[in-house]
Formats: sequence, C-alpha cells, structure tokens
Amino acid sequence: MVRLNHSIKDPVNCFVPHSPPVIKGAASGPLQGLTFSVKDLYDIAGYKTGNGNPTWLEMHENATNTAKVVQSCLNSGATMLGKVICDEFFYSFIGENYHYGTHINSAAPNKIPGGSSSGSAASVAAGICDFSLGSDTGGSVRIPAAFCSLYGLRPTYGRLNLSGATAMAPSFDTAGWFARNPDVFSRVGNVLLDNHSVKAKINNVRIAEFAFKFSDDEVSNPLREWLESDQCNLSLNNPIKELPGEITLDKAREAFRIIQAREIWQTFGSWIEKSNPNFGPGVKERMDIAKNIRDTDKDIQISYKNKISTVLKENIPPGTVLLSPVTASLPVDVNTDPEFLNTYRAKTLSLVCLASLSGLPQISIPVTHSNGMPVSLGVIGWAGGDEALLSFASKLMQG
Repeated sequence: MVRLNHSIKDPVNCFVPHSPPVIKGAASGPLQGLTFSVKDLYDIAGYKTGNGNPTWLEMHENATNTAKVVQSCLNSGATMLGKVICDEFFYSFIGENYHYGTHINSAAPNKIPGGSSSGSAASVAAGICDFSLGSDTGGSVRIPAAFCSLYGLRPTYGRLNLSGATAMAPSFDTAGWFARNPDVFSRVGNVLLDNHSVKAKINNVRIAEFAFKFSDDEVSNPLREWLESDQCNLSLNNPIKELPGEITLDKAREAFRIIQAREIWQTFGSWIEKSNPNFGPGVKERMDIAKNIRDTDKDIQISYKNKISTVLKENIPPGTVLLSPVTASLPVDVNTDPEFLNTYRAKTLSLVCLASLSGLPQISIPVTHSNGMPVSLGVIGWAGGDEALLSFASKLMQG
C-alpha cells in the first residue's frame, strides 16, 4: 500500500494528533473509491495505538502489524485517511475525551456524539470519509450511530477478526463500522463479515414493547409514529411485552456492568497500577470500581448472562428480528453535569446490553427525529444473521 503524506481537513476535531498519514488502498476491489477512518484501538504497522490515553501512547512502541479489519479494507480498495479519537480505554459512551477534546456532532450540534467510537462516528457524519471502523463492547458503535444519524452494526459476537485490536472486555468485544447510507454500509459488511452466515428469510418482525415503555417518551413516541406511518412497510407480529422469567433490564445491566468491569481490569489493571495514568472524569471512577470487582462477582453474573442469552435466542430464531429503540434517551448537551450522566448512561446501557450479553447482532438505523435530534431504530437479529440485517436496513429505508 502507498502512504500519502498530505493532511486531511478536520472541522469536527476527530483525528488523533498521532494519526498516521493517508494510506491508499489497492487499485481495485469492492471498496475501491471509498475512504475510511479508524478508531484508535486498531493497530497500523509503524505507528502507535493510543486507546484514547496519552500515557498509554507514550509508553508503548509502534505496532508491527496492521489490524486485520483495517488491512481487509485497504486490500479491498478503500483508502484510510487516518486514526480518530475514542473515549479513554473505551470505557464510556459519551464521546468527551478529557485529553483530546469532544468532537462536533454534525447531526446534532452542541450535543454529545456518543462513544466510545466517537471520532469514527463524527468523521462519517461530517462527510470527511465514507465509512469508519469502530468497536462495540457495550454500545460503542450503536450509540454514536444513533446520536449522529448513521448506520452502525454490532455484529454477531466473533464474526469480525479482532487481530490487531486492543481488547477491552473479551467476552463482549466486537469490531463494527459506520456509514451514512445503506449501500456503502452493506459493501463494507460484505468485506468484513466472515463466512459463518446463518441464512434465513425474515418472516417475523417483533417489537420489544418492554424497551419502548422503558425509553423516554421523546425517543419511543417518534419511533412508534414512524412504525405506524406510510414510510414504514413492516408487518409487526407477536410483540414481546415483557422480558420472560426472572430477567429485567436492571438486572441485565448489572450483569453486563460487573462482567465488563472485571474483564477491563484484567486487561489493563496491572498496567494502570504500574503507570498511574491521568484519567479523565468518569473513566477514573469506573476504573476505581473495576479494581475492586472479583472473579466471584463475575461468576455470579455469568450465570445470569447465560439465562439472558438463552431467552433472547429462543425469542429471536433465524427468520425473526426484534425492534427496539437503540438508546433510551436523546443525546444530551456537551459538558452535561457528570452526576446526571451517571443516571443517563445507566438507562441506555440497560437496552444496549441485551445484544452484548447474548452475542446477537444489532443494527442501528436512522429513521426519524425528535426535537431536531436523530432517533434510530435498533434491530436485533439471530446469531449469524448479520447479512439479513444489512439487507433489512436497505429495504426498510427504500420504502
């Protein structure tokens, strides 16, 4: 690949200061002519990976290999414009990095872009590039996609190659990507998704009534109106009014929170204690909590995770998809009070954790607006049904 040393305009403050130069993709391929950015957790050979934290950047060497998903895009003809900012160690979904600043959300100026794949979403929403590579552990693609009016996918767990990507919580980590239109979004999926597709025709579209009731009215009401409008061509069947059995959204969120916290400390804890990095607000507090979570705490929640996974897979077999809001709330103002953000974060995490806990794919589709801000429909599919979700999104938005 050819590296080009010219600068890229950055009107929304999305590129990291240590970004590699432009790397031109192959002369031909299914992504030929497209440009993309890369979340700063993916390795680029010859350059450092920062993970949103300057201390980590300073203390680590240049990568020797390029991450597999990045290389796949380059080999398929896409040109990489550079690396973009993410939340510190991916441990937030707000999109405000204490060290590198907050990006402009072109779809909702003065509102947060969402994270942790914040720079990825901001770069696509601003039209700087055609698509961007992010990652999703607990909503880090789906949430910024919703806040920035983009298509975003958390794939079936394990379907995208994470070689050369920094781990966070390995039980949940997935790669993902963003695009402004379904055609580009599908083209990228055709390149990145592995061959473990489970093909089925979607013949059962269910609505998660429990998720609509749980979400803020300013999110759920516009989505209901859109689903009932002439713009939507769906026939809805067999709504899920409540989660079955002992499962609740609050308990699901807690299971995800504990497992994720234990795993992130196992991933970064020894380095944190040795290096004593300067963390930004919010991330520091969550790292302090993670430090005190034990394997026994995680083991208790693993059994609950398995229950949730079983229930969701039983209710979303091949051929079935489940509709819900992506986020429980609209994006808040930049620099919102941290105390309020704790409650705000917990509410949306209660929804996005379901796909993470079950390992099922979920796509974020921008369908409507509320108070001038984008609102997205979330669609959870069956394990291996990622391609069906891409096709579903294209047909849905064609009317």
